[in-house]
Amino acid sequence: MYNRVIMMGRIANDLELKTTTNGASVLSFRIAVDRRYQTKGEERKTDFFNVVAWRNEAEFISRYFSKGNMIHIEGELQTRSYNDKNGNTVYVTEIITDRACFTGEKANGGQQSPYQNYSAPAHPAENTNNTAPAVSQGAPADFTESDDDDDYPF
Repeated sequence: MYNRVIMMGRIANDLELKTTTNGASVLSFRIAVDRRYQTKGEERKTDFFNVVAWRNEAEFISRYFSKGNMIHIEGELQTRSYNDKNGNTVYVTEIITDRACFTGEKANGGQQSPYQNYSAPAHPAENTNNTAPAVSQGAPADFTESDDDDDYPF
């Protein structure tokens, strides 16, 4: 069986990082995703999805995102139920995200996010300071053209 969800949308509410009694960070929020089609003469419809992030992922999202930001999430779809105060059974469907990343959306002032291709580390030991990895840029003078094509494997 396979259960995988990939979505990109805007965060629809203020983010509030919470901690469970066991000390695990948890973040619940909603994302708004526009439908890809639009009926002529009507506004484009938007769907809202519940998202839950745990531990490092929750901390990463609460640190670098806020209401209105575009976010790319990946995770699993889960359902749960509970009884409300009137005794009615309420069913909830949520995306339990295990990966969130920036979309490359330009921030205020026309600047692109310096973390556009960065997502939270899968394991805390991989990157503990939540900073984007360094990228080196070569100058054209650093590269020379080769006259001999025999050494290349392609």
